[in-house]
Amino acid sequence: MIVLFNKPFQVLSQFTTEGDKKTLADYIEIKGVYAAGRLDYDSEGLLLLTDDGKLQQRIANPRYGKQKSYWVQVEGIPGEADLDCLRKGVRLKDGLTRPAEVRRIEPPAVWERVPPIRERKHIPTSWLDLTISEGRNRQVRRMTAHIGYPTLRLIRYRVGDWQLNDIAVGSCVVLR
Repeated sequence: MIVLFNKPFQVLSQFTTEGDKKTLADYIEIKGVYAAGRLDYDSEGLLLLTDDGKLQQRIANPRYGKQKSYWVQVEGIPGEADLDCLRKGVRLKDGLTRPAEVRRIEPPAVWERVPPIRERKHIPTSWLDLTISEGRNRQVRRMTAHIGYPTLRLIRYRVGDWQLNDIAVGSCVVLR
């Protein structure tokens, strides 16, 4: 079984509680499934869950190169030279990233975030469509910060062949 879940902002990608933080248990009542990979507490969007350990490994382990795509709202407007850095790979503290696919996009039609992102009066924001094939801790955020454009909002909309499509925030769809 595969479960596609649209994880809300500030929800842990686990069923066990940590203090007063919301977890998957607050949204998913299906027994015997677990997250195939993680999505940070302050990130939103597609999280896959499964009851198949081998499938979980193929989805989560970076050696399988499963592509993950994100809509990323950043502070500022990066130019092509900035995006080329991401396309070539950037050197982070834990090493060189694999090359990313990235392009600027119009703001996607997504749900309102609660609470909303912080807006600065004199600094514009822009959106990127960014695809990576590894999944280091907070990788996308660290990559955009490295080129000088901090991430304000991060929404994963695709993992491999699975997509978020029209799944409402906090809802899930069960496949097979």
